[in-house]
Amino acid sequence: MQWAAAVYAALMIGSSIFSVLGNLVLLLVVSLNRSLQTDTWVLTLSFCLCDLALGISTIPFGIHNSVFQVKSYPSKSATCKGSAFLFLLLQVASIHSLTWATVDKFIEICFALSYPVIFTAYRAKIILAGVWVYSILNAALPLFGFGSYVYSETKFLCVPSFKPSSIAFNMLFMVVGIIIPIVLMCSMYAYIVYIARNQVRRGTFVCNEDHCFYVPASNYFKSSIVMVTTIVCLLVCWLPYIVICFYETLTGKDSPQPASAVATWLVLFTSALNPWINSMTQTRYRAALRKSLNKIRQMFEYPRKDSLSQCTTIQLRRESNSFSLPAPTVPPALQTNNEAQQDLTLV
Repeated sequence: MQWAAAVYAALMIGSSIFSVLGNLVLLLVVSLNRSLQTDTWVLTLSFCLCDLALGISTIPFGIHNSVFQVKSYPSKSATCKGSAFLFLLLQVASIHSLTWATVDKFIEICFALSYPVIFTAYRAKIILAGVWVYSILNAALPLFGFGSYVYSETKFLCVPSFKPSSIAFNMLFMVVGIIIPIVLMCSMYAYIVYIARNQVRRGTFVCNEDHCFYVPASNYFKSSIVMVTTIVCLLVCWLPYIVICFYETLTGKDSPQPASAVATWLVLFTSALNPWINSMTQTRYRAALRKSLNKIRQMFEYPRKDSLSQCTTIQLRRESNSFSLPAPTVPPALQTNNEAQQDLTLV
């Protein structure tokens, strides 16, 4: 239906813009603030780059197909297989990197004393290498006959074939690649909210070298709201896509086009949500964002101030030169003659 394609294209254009802008802002904030470049910041960098790549590759491909009403691609088209491989690779790498970033946050909160020993820079790099190796292997399987990539007219994208003939690959992709990471993230966030609720009931005091102060319950309440929102966003964005994939795999029927298009858009829209709900909701990232904006503003203000100061200095020099002109000198010969004339007059 043309109206569904038009709505899909409009939603995808918005997703692409917000995905690129949001992830560029996150990269800028991390690059300008050394305090955010911790031992495990490579996990945040990984899902940020994945989401940015989705915003400039897969999403524009879907926009093109929906605008020009592309009906199909050749079964062995390099364009279709390449775009499907990239779509699967970036989605799996993004959600697994995000999962391990959540594990990092979970250990930092729940095992604060042991955190520096548990999650080191070396282990973070090993985990990241494992995530990318798994993602590449998973996305490459259909290229070698285990599963297949096809163009879906209802999704306007080249995606894995969710048919009964590819049930083994589909289960591997959906269960290991998508469902397990989402369940782990939701469980960890739910446990953090549970701990925060207990802390509110008991009350909390934080001490430093000088004194102890009470942490108000509103701090834990705000953190809980952020984490609950993250859980809701994950479920809302991924559950429709998971349901449709299982429906098509088990029944062999295509899902209705509006439902399939919306489910696909929701999954791709997570690339625009991730930098905000997983990073910018944290106080340290917001403080770093304000600091970065101040740095950028100062970079633009300093050249203008320098030019104004130079103009002022030149003007002051000109004014000082006009008021302190040296008196005209008189040659010695003329001075002698003048003295002689004065002597003669006096006589």
